[in-house]
Amino acid sequence: MGNTDTKLNFRKAVIQLTSKTQPIDSGDDAFWDQFWNENVQSVQDVFTLVPAAEIRALREEAPANLATLCYKAVEKMVRAVDNSCRTQQEQMTVLNCVRLLARVLPYIFEDPEWQGFFWTSLPDGSAQKGEKDESTPLAHSLLNAVSDLLFCPDFTVASKRTGPDKAEDLQSIDSCEYIWEAGVGFAQSPPHYSQYDSSRTELLKLLLTCFSETMYHPPTDLSTAPNKWVQYFTSSENRHALPIFTSLLNTVCAYDPVGLGLPYNHLLFSDSWEPLVDVALQILIVALDHDVTTSSVYDVSMCCHFRAPSASMLDPLIKALKELQQDTYILMRSQMQRKVDKESYLWEKMASLTTGAITTMEFVKAVSLKCLPLV
Repeated sequence: MGNTDTKLNFRKAVIQLTSKTQPIDSGDDAFWDQFWNENVQSVQDVFTLVPAAEIRALREEAPANLATLCYKAVEKMVRAVDNSCRTQQEQMTVLNCVRLLARVLPYIFEDPEWQGFFWTSLPDGSAQKGEKDESTPLAHSLLNAVSDLLFCPDFTVASKRTGPDKAEDLQSIDSCEYIWEAGVGFAQSPPHYSQYDSSRTELLKLLLTCFSETMYHPPTDLSTAPNKWVQYFTSSENRHALPIFTSLLNTVCAYDPVGLGLPYNHLLFSDSWEPLVDVALQILIVALDHDVTTSSVYDVSMCCHFRAPSASMLDPLIKALKELQQDTYILMRSQMQRKVDKESYLWEKMASLTTGAITTMEFVKAVSLKCLPLV
């Protein structure tokens, strides 16, 4: 009953937003807090309770309210990072903001008049006023917040604190100590918690939604119209670029799709790791396959840690990841009893795709040098 009331309250807030044609004051916290303080259980609930037709109507009839909704959602995420996102209420607020943004972003991208919206700065009165440069684009604020939250103790990673210590500052935390899985650049395998996997998955899905803006533009050469979301996220300006890359790669390589060897095990119990691996593969493919090195507009020296200036070594890696994504899905649904050695599977796949000019170890070393520079 309580969950039904929560959904009803959330739906009422959506109707209020979409039915008002006059701008709603951004300072009306009592109104805006309805969208992230209600305990909506899943992203499916948000997608059901916020219909596509109403988002488009809001965009056309009350664009100021849609803009304020996005501003407030990003602002809430930035404030959560500033507070180290230490409480369960803050974590639920972040997840609801993530779900709302993932829902409305495609309808912003599809309208050419909104193309520059996320590249404007947060308005006066935001959480960043007086603390950060007010000219920081909204997209940068969002990507920075998501990157910080991907290494948030007690939310997406296990805390290393012992005793009632002060919560760690997310803006200064050493995320290299919180890489998600053992493998490249990290020797220890952290404990697995399904709630951390679920939080990571939702944050990564929002990233993937941001990266999808290119799909809504006419076909153009990325060298003249690069995806600025991917470009910033994978650049040296994102201090988490290296640990994010290693976390994604190690998570993919460590996953065993066969699990306990039971056929159709996904029907018997919930696997929080499978959705995480799926979206991690997609993020890796999009980030690695985004090449702006031929652009004369952008400084190549500021290009991403994900993508090397020389594509000859990374192209097989991208192809391997794409095939691995397909093969992993097949393995997840197969009746195979043989346990797959996932740690060597990716490297074997890459070795089979090379021309034989280099050995597997030389290839791995080259990829490591290209993708994992010292930062």
